[in-house]
Amino acid sequence: MGKKIAKLLSFVAWLTGTLVSLAVGFAMIGGSLTIPWFDSIGIGVVTIVAGWIVVLTTLISIVLSLLKQ
Repeated sequence: MGKKIAKLLSFVAWLTGTLVSLAVGFAMIGGSLTIPWFDSIGIGVVTIVAGWIVVLTTLISIVLSLLKQ
C-alpha cells in the first residue's frame, strides 16, 4: 500500500511540474509573462524564444517519460 501511495504522489508531482512548465512557456510565448530586464532594453524576443525552449523541452520530457513506461 505504501508503494502505491508513493507512486501516486510521484505521478502527481510530475504532472504538476509538467502543467506548470507548459503554462509558463505558453505565457512567455504569448507575452503575458515577461522578463522585465530584457523587455526594458528592447529584446523581448528573448522571452519568446525562452518560452518555446521551455515548451519544447517539456514536450520532449513527456514523450521520454511515456517511452520509459
